[in-house]
This record gives sequence, structure tokens and C-alpha cells, in this order.
Amino acid sequence: MRVFGISVVLLLSMIGLGWSQVDVGSSKAANLPMYRPILLGTGPDALINRIDTADLVRKGQKDAAIMFSCSVKKDGSVLSVSTYRGTPDSKLLEQEVLKRLSVAANPKFIPGVYNHLPVDAIYYGTVTFMLVDGKPRLRIFSNQERNELAKESDFVGPQPFWGGDSGFTGFHYPSSDNAPVQVDGSAEVQVKIDANGNLQDMSVLSEQPPFLGFGETAYSDFSKAKFIPAFRNGKPVACEVKLPVYFNPKGF
Repeated sequence: MRVFGISVVLLLSMIGLGWSQVDVGSSKAANLPMYRPILLGTGPDALINRIDTADLVRKGQKDAAIMFSCSVKKDGSVLSVSTYRGTPDSKLLEQEVLKRLSVAANPKFIPGVYNHLPVDAIYYGTVTFMLVDGKPRLRIFSNQERNELAKESDFVGPQPFWGGDSGFTGFHYPSSDNAPVQVDGSAEVQVKIDANGNLQDMSVLSEQPPFLGFGETAYSDFSKAKFIPAFRNGKPVACEVKLPVYFNPKGF
């Protein structure tokens, strides 16, 4: 599902690489840190290096951006992926991102860690593509906050996870009482997360279509969650961010 939501002005302001390698020291659980967000990693298998920018140029891709989220298992493999909020003319970029994150491509991330243990969690990212002096410039940011993207911040957004202390079990389609006719829908919530990954406050900002329970369901699903906290400049921090949820009845 694509929702055109990032302005071209914002896109052109994204110059830096917004992902970081984070390690909070710990001697527990084979030296895993207390918290570590899902990370892109480095090397030839990292998503940033698997996207074929030369092919995008050959196909005529212009400046574009696309947001995506994916469920990343504790071994770093990708369980599911969705794309949304693409800029106009971002279809080629979207197709390339989906191709590189497909099961057939066997993508790998550095898995998230909470309380010194690997966890299944959701990664939220933004891919930008620009032509600078005729050469492609690709960036992947580990957040979807427009102000952070515009500033090219070293900011990794919070990531809800399954298991352990978290009651999060994924997203669920609204009940038949609320949505007697199954249609695609969406909701956006604003969450306030402390530096330990605890949900402090939450509100529903929007839902489409209205009055079918999409906002209420997203609120219910997130209300049970704990999060790998946000990271800024390599350190866990409190934050307040907006998180989208997209509902497709075939996916539930």
C-alpha cells in the first residue's frame, strides 16, 4: 500500500546516512548489550549495498523516497515487509526495496536485543534515492520522523518486540463487529517511550476509513508492547514518535 506523504522539499534535504552501529556494554548473555535496535549492518549483504542503484538509474528513477517496515526475527532474517508513503514517481525504488527484502533474497539484519537477549521486533526505515551530479546517492534511515530525516540525525526509532517482558503479539484486523465488510485500512498512533522501552503515553492521530475500528485496534495492539528504546548518537533515549499501521484483510 502506497501513501504519498513525503514532500519533495524534504527529500532533497536528506543527504547523510542515518543509521548507526550501537553497542551498549554488557557481560551478560554472551556479552549482548542491554538494548540494541535492529540494525542494517555493513558489508555486501547489508540492504544499503544490495539495492542496485545503477539499475535504478538505467530504468529512469528520479529523486524519490519510500518508507518501509519489516518484521525481523531474532536470527536477523525478515519475516514480512511492507512499503508505504512513497513520494511521487517512487515506484521503481519501491519495487527494488521489496525485491531485496523478499524471502527469496534472504535478507539479513543485525537482530534487536532487549534485556541482553535477541528478540523478534519491527524495524521502521526510510529509503531515499537522489541523483547528484548525475550519480546515484542512496541513503537508508532507521526512523520515519520527518524532522529527524530533515536533520539527517543519528536517530534510530523505537521498535516494538515480541516475547519476554512484552505483551505485543503483532497486529490484528478489527473484529467483524467493528468492520463487517473487510477493507484495507490504516491508523497512525503517537507513542511516548522512555529510555528503557516502556510505553508512557499513546494517542490515535488518525484512521482510514473512519469508524471501522482501525484506530482502536492499533491502540490495543501497541498498548501491550514493550519497545527496544530509541537510540540517539549510540545511546538509548526517551522519545515521542508517530507509528503507522496498515491493515489488509488478506494479511491477517
